[in-house]
Amino acid sequence: VQLQASGGGLVQPGGSLRLSCAVSGRSVTTYTVAWFRQAPGKERNFVASIRWSGTPYYADSVKGRFTISRDDAKNTVYLQMNSLKPEDTALYYCTVGAGTFDYWGQGTLVTVSS
Repeated sequence: VQLQASGGGLVQPGGSLRLSCAVSGRSVTTYTVAWFRQAPGKERNFVASIRWSGTPYYADSVKGRFTISRDDAKNTVYLQMNSLKPEDTALYYCTVGAGTFDYWGQGTLVTVSS
């Protein structure tokens, strides 16, 4: 199982980015795919997830600003991030699992700064 996260970068406050997580070895229509993030010196925290059924879940801190979606044909999950804030700066990881998250990607860095 492999996960390839991409799409991070430097963006100004209020800007947008779209992260991608390409999954191989597990179908996104069978497992839950989630995004977590880890800011420097802090613990890794849940951001959003999408279940095999397509049901999304969000951390309170990103509700209304972030949208998780997927392309079943590409076996890829996306995280559209709008109205970005400096506190969204972190390394963003995607992960896949059922009950527990067993496989993780390498992370993509998002920096929100003017």
